[in-house]
Amino acid sequence: MVVLATKCYVSGDARTRALDSFGSLLDNDIGELAVEWSVRVRDDDFIAVDLEGEDATAAANVLAESWSEVTPEFETGETYVGTLESWDDEGWTLDVGDGATVRIPTDELGLGTGTATQIRDRFGAVQHLPLRFVYGEPARLADAERDRLYEWTREDGSGRVNVNSATRGEVRATVNRAGHAADIVTVKRLGLLEQSIICPEDTDPPGLLASIGSHLRSELKCVLT
Repeated sequence: MVVLATKCYVSGDARTRALDSFGSLLDNDIGELAVEWSVRVRDDDFIAVDLEGEDATAAANVLAESWSEVTPEFETGETYVGTLESWDDEGWTLDVGDGATVRIPTDELGLGTGTATQIRDRFGAVQHLPLRFVYGEPARLADAERDRLYEWTREDGSGRVNVNSATRGEVRATVNRAGHAADIVTVKRLGLLEQSIICPEDTDPPGLLASIGSHLRSELKCVLT
């Protein structure tokens, strides 16, 4: 069994669609291995995959590499993944499973000036976004995570619109329905229900957000380059 560092926090039909989508992703990742699997959503909303078969260990390693893994114990100086649970001006709080959280103070984010709330807005960190951190007292955002977030503000194009509470397919369909299919580069998956819409030079991310926002029951954040 492997507990992945991504959540399924929607309910009803939305949960059914999300888990159907996840099943297809699992098939892409481990469908050719000699393994059977079943998926369940834990009480803390993290996704657990039970694996059986001669390739179960290999499958667990593949999934941990693709999605990262939630672990019950931490060692100082080691890197782990949690999801952005809450924030205030003094820091970000990550959910690391089983009701436990890790607090990253503003100074340990390493993402420039401003309060932690302002930094979240500037880098488009939507709630539930998986984030890598280095465990310690205090914990800090991992260097690789800082690099990723900074890259979002420096890449070619006009920026991104980050979205939660929707699968990649749902976000892509919404962009199409709103008539913006030709106005984006692609939709990248950040987690099962966290996506990033990549905008070319001639697309205005705040304008795209305003256009699709009414069609999605999501938090949307712009990242400008």
